Amino acid sequence: MSTPPSESRPDAARAGPAQARLASSSHAPAWPRAAAPLNIAIIGWARLSSQQREGSGYNLSKSELARGLALSGHSVSYLSGGMTFRLAGLSCGKPHIVHRENWGGVSCFELRNSLNVSPAAWNFNNMRAEIREPDSTALVLRWLADVGARVVHVHSQEGYGLDLISAIEASGRPVVVTPHNYWFVCPQVDLLHHERTVCTDYQGGQRCVGCLSGTDVLKLRNQRAWGQTLEYGLGIYWADVVRKAAYGIKPFLRSVARGELLAKHQPGPMHPEALADPELALGFETVRADPDADTTLQHNLPLSDAESPRDYARAQWGTNEVLLDNGRGGEKSVHRISLNIYGQRRAAGVEALAAASLVTPPSDYLRKVHVAMGVPEEKTRWVRLGQPHFDQINRRTRRAPYYEQRPWDPSTATRPLRFSFLGTTRPNKGLEVLARAIPLLDKDIRQRCQFMIRAQGWDWGFRKRLSKYPEVSVWGGYDLLQLISAMSEYEVGLLTHIWLENSPLVLLENFHAGKMVVCSRLGGPVDWVKDPAQHPGEYNGLLFPGGDEEALAACIARLATGEVAIPSPREIHERVVLRSYPDHVLELEAIYREVLNANGVQPGVPASDSSVRR
Repeated sequence: MSTPPSESRPDAARAGPAQARLASSSHAPAWPRAAAPLNIAIIGWARLSSQQREGSGYNLSKSELARGLALSGHSVSYLSGGMTFRLAGLSCGKPHIVHRENWGGVSCFELRNSLNVSPAAWNFNNMRAEIREPDSTALVLRWLADVGARVVHVHSQEGYGLDLISAIEASGRPVVVTPHNYWFVCPQVDLLHHERTVCTDYQGGQRCVGCLSGTDVLKLRNQRAWGQTLEYGLGIYWADVVRKAAYGIKPFLRSVARGELLAKHQPGPMHPEALADPELALGFETVRADPDADTTLQHNLPLSDAESPRDYARAQWGTNEVLLDNGRGGEKSVHRISLNIYGQRRAAGVEALAAASLVTPPSDYLRKVHVAMGVPEEKTRWVRLGQPHFDQINRRTRRAPYYEQRPWDPSTATRPLRFSFLGTTRPNKGLEVLARAIPLLDKDIRQRCQFMIRAQGWDWGFRKRLSKYPEVSVWGGYDLLQLISAMSEYEVGLLTHIWLENSPLVLLENFHAGKMVVCSRLGGPVDWVKDPAQHPGEYNGLLFPGGDEEALAACIARLATGEVAIPSPREIHERVVLRSYPDHVLELEAIYREVLNANGVQPGVPASDSSVRR
């Protein structure tokens, strides 16, 4: 294992530049420094400096926590696993740990050539190594000793074996685990069967078989090792040239065998031949050719196979409770049944969390699910998330001149009611549900609305299908700077997920911005969203059964008609509990000290190497 030069690792040098930048403003208070700094190790799979670009909200939360701890004066080291590989000869080499970079005052390392690959979906056919991977676990223990870690915070174990937590605890280091999803009890990660149905009973592991297609992990490791080794040695451009040449050998040999030395290429048409407007001849005339037609626009855009709608299942209103109820009965609950390797893997995940000093999910529902799966409740605690951009959004909202005003009233409105979907095109986020709900709206309701969709991923299918409605704008992905300004562009946030969401950043972003939400009643959002049916005087959103596009359309109509009034930003803030970024960092710091004291460890005293299992 390699370490960075010693001059790049002192605490002052690692935290100093960021601390200096923070204090550079004469109006901004300095970030508070810890009186007794700790040596903290954080473990995950995504590259810390990539933030939300790799691993989405999970990595953003983890990276900002690490940076906040470094600003406080703590010595923070980070280890990623399952993403980077190198050749040794003609195949993937042995696992090893190397220093990659310093970022945000954090010294970042990576576990290369792990037998488990990240993200978890690629590792679905590799359950035995996911249950136990002693070689990588031994490497991590040596790394913890080398960086002098006294407490370990696991945010994801994708890319590692489930034997890691118990091994770290046995070394004398307490482990805090923050699960951002259901990976410990579900190798698919989302408890979403075939990415369309909430999985409330995995049937002892039998239902897991074929849930994801998975991949040949050995082949994937070698592919990544070849590609990343070429990129490291040749650079991105020439590595791509070599890669494409290698991929083209078989097609070239086939064409030679057919007597076609050079393959002919005839480009197809870029646009459909059909006229894109059935009212083409009208010009500026407002009299419609069809008097019964509404404002929809017929573009006649064909969908490719990849752009076709993906199906999903409609959840029941009480799906959340069904999953928890299935965990009742202790050892006889359906969640304790193990009939195959996937059942063994789930049991190993529960045992891993049970071995930790504390499990700190970011939503109470996520906590309850893990307790229902068998994690001891006394080892769990709900810890709300805080993020720098949350606070920026919150301050901006409170300082705005419209903070006290209700944003839209149909009786006086001179513009549409604006809704916003922020997220990705991944099936679990439920953009397809919204795409099916909009056509269900009555014409007069739809024309009172404007829908703004910002979704990262392949969105051309949604663009084509929704281009019919001038009330809908489909934009691409966004970054945090765009997000802060985008909060002034709408009144109501839409969360239409079809999985058991954990603690979605989008929900918290909306609430920090003082926005009402329309939200699927699946997963963690129930810990924040108050529906008028249960909270008539202090509601902050409308809930509907996940995957029920008709119920979603009905919620939109209730707001557009004024049946449910939209609260002011101040009212939203008064009706929800939010956590600031400094408070979040301080809460985790207090937890680290708590688990160290519980283990009988003095936080300021370095561990002897003899306490670490080699």
